[in-house]
Amino acid sequence: MAESKDFRTDKKPVWCPGCGNFGILTALRGALADSGYEPHQLMIVSGIGCHGAVIQYVNANGFHSIHGRTLPVATGIHLANHELCILTMVGDGDGYGIGMGHFIHAMRRNLDMTQIVHNNKLYSLTTGQTSPTTDKGRPTKSTPFGVIEIPVNPLTLALSSGATYISRGFAGDPPHLRKLIADAMAHKGFALVDVLQPCITFNHANTNAFYKERVYKLEDETGYDPGDRQAAYERALEWGERIPIGLFYRESRPTYEDEVVTLKDMPLVKRPIKGVDITKTLEQFL
Repeated sequence: MAESKDFRTDKKPVWCPGCGNFGILTALRGALADSGYEPHQLMIVSGIGCHGAVIQYVNANGFHSIHGRTLPVATGIHLANHELCILTMVGDGDGYGIGMGHFIHAMRRNLDMTQIVHNNKLYSLTTGQTSPTTDKGRPTKSTPFGVIEIPVNPLTLALSSGATYISRGFAGDPPHLRKLIADAMAHKGFALVDVLQPCITFNHANTNAFYKERVYKLEDETGYDPGDRQAAYERALEWGERIPIGLFYRESRPTYEDEVVTLKDMPLVKRPIKGVDITKTLEQFL
């Protein structure tokens, strides 16, 4: 069985010292080891942003996609070989901005994959512009007088769009995040792990200290039931002096690939192609 060290590479991360991405990377490697998968059984698709280089730091199959298109790429890979365990790594601008439409459709289809979002509430790779999750009123490089829109709430959006595993972690608590990611990978269906990720360089409001003073774990709340959609929605709206992390909601529902007839007996990549003549098809494109 693979260990956390088996998912390391010889590449050194180039993130800013103190970046929340380090905590996410530590949690990810640990979760991959806990999952029971070997490196060759995993596929990680990353988007564009500070997080994107993560595929260089994890010993697994990887694909660095274009901005906002992580989920379409992951969907194609998944439908070609649904025996692979698929994870997508995106930023809040990448996943909740240009990738918002893909995010909603992946959830309603209940594709069997895990999406991990590095949510630092900014476009940090491009030096700190406002993103879809930036708090209203927050001054940024692109909004010096403050953001005028209300922020996207990814958890309530996931609840209304059909995600079957919805969680939030904190980069400053890698052991807790490790368990959330491992559980998300074990879940059959679309799993969201939104990660509160401090940006040490450009976000001086949502810092490590800010989160550590406010986050609390849902599993420590007496009587909280992650099967209760209404309760999950109420907690997902909570943001202020107390910020919940942990598993918000989970349900069991057939996945997209469960209902695709041609995938029931074997992955597409294992289907024999002997006797198939695609000459006429190719002629249309050549």
